[in-house]
Amino acid sequence: MTASRDHQESLIGRSPEQLTFAEKRRYSGVWVAFELYSPRTTPLRKIAAAGDSAAACIEQLAAAGLDPRHYEFVLLQPPTPW
Repeated sequence: MTASRDHQESLIGRSPEQLTFAEKRRYSGVWVAFELYSPRTTPLRKIAAAGDSAAACIEQLAAAGLDPRHYEFVLLQPPTPW
C-alpha cells in the first residue's frame, strides 16, 4: 500500500472512528500518527500524519515543526466484518 499525497490529505485531521468501511479497507496498511495522551494536553484522537512507514510519519511531523516523540504510530488495520 502506498500512502499517496491524496491519502495523506484524506486522513490527516480525521478521527479513525470517522472513517467509512470503504475507507478502512482502502487505508488498511497505512501508518498513522496520533498525539500521545497526557493530562496536560488531552489531545483529540486525530490523525496527524500518514505514510508507508512510521519513519515517513516522523518525517511529516518534523517537517510540520512537531516533535515526533509526542506521537504514537499505528498501522491501520482492515475493518472487521460484523
